[in-house]
Amino acid sequence: MDQDHLPNVYLRFLERFPEIAEAQGTLARTVRETNPFDERTDRLIKLALAVGAEAQGAVRSNVRKALHHGATVDEVRAVALAAITTCGFPTTIAALGWIEEVVAAPADH
Repeated sequence: MDQDHLPNVYLRFLERFPEIAEAQGTLARTVRETNPFDERTDRLIKLALAVGAEAQGAVRSNVRKALHHGATVDEVRAVALAAITTCGFPTTIAALGWIEEVVAAPADH
């Protein structure tokens, strides 16, 4: 697991509750293996859910993963823009800010 981008609170969770973290990881893998989407589409869907939930860490993580799996920056931005009519303008603006910070970050960080 790449821990370069994991928040400290999540790293502490992994240390404190390894059995729960393992069970959650197993569930996530099972869901991923049973859905019909390729990795790129799966990450764009997860990004959309994270935007709607206003989950900053999940937005950042799924931007990195979507780009890694072949999504373009324009596609990632389009996911955030699609939230305007469903989630509201402030949610979209926040998500676009988080996306731009990830896009602007050096590739190795």
